[in-house]
Amino acid sequence: MKPDFAMRSPSLHSPFAWLRVIRGPHLLFLALLLMATYIGKVATKKTVAERVTQYGPAARARLAPHFTKAALTYPPAKLVLVGIKAERRLELYAAGADGKLRFLRNYLVLGASGELGPKLREGDRQVPEGIYAVELLNPNSRFHLSLRVGYPNAFDRAKGQLDARAQLGGDIMIHGSNVSIGCLAMGDDAAEDLFVLAAETGLKNLSVILTPVDFRRGKTLPPEAKLPAWAPELYAQIQARLATVPLP
Repeated sequence: MKPDFAMRSPSLHSPFAWLRVIRGPHLLFLALLLMATYIGKVATKKTVAERVTQYGPAARARLAPHFTKAALTYPPAKLVLVGIKAERRLELYAAGADGKLRFLRNYLVLGASGELGPKLREGDRQVPEGIYAVELLNPNSRFHLSLRVGYPNAFDRAKGQLDARAQLGGDIMIHGSNVSIGCLAMGDDAAEDLFVLAAETGLKNLSVILTPVDFRRGKTLPPEAKLPAWAPELYAQIQARLATVPLP
């Protein structure tokens, strides 16, 4: 028996497309159900402000002792995140009106992939290395909450052009959960802290330094690390920026 509907293989990005491929009055209910499900999912998406309202009280309570110890008021005037790949650690710094950075706390990186060395192309599983802005906050991340790092930056694009590498990758996130490929998975509580803090400080006042090792402590990369020819230039930039950030 032939079914009373015809199935083709278009890209059905929304349930509305099913109206073009489902045949027969007996399946009208299914089409309406799919549309209702789609509309319901759209309606349940949260805004950044709604997530701050939801998670802000707990995040501020966790952060409060660190701000008190550092003699800083909340929210700060400036934030710097320092991700040290070799140590799987994310350091959080803040500054008040005087512009002086003070250490707040460490977060463990629960999930990351790749090796020491910069990200070169899409799919290489590498966490980038460099100095980045945070482009946006994602209140509907599959990994709880996330901050999107501004990779590739101008330096990454320039070196990609120099090396004739077109597909540099992107969508690098600092997010919740404990698993990640090419991003930094921080756990849900840490993601809430960072999301709320970034939202209330303002993305224009936030920067991220991703470094293979802590150059402030005289650390160097192992000789077996596979690095591009321009890596010394990149690491000189990272070292110069790290020199403005006090040790914890």
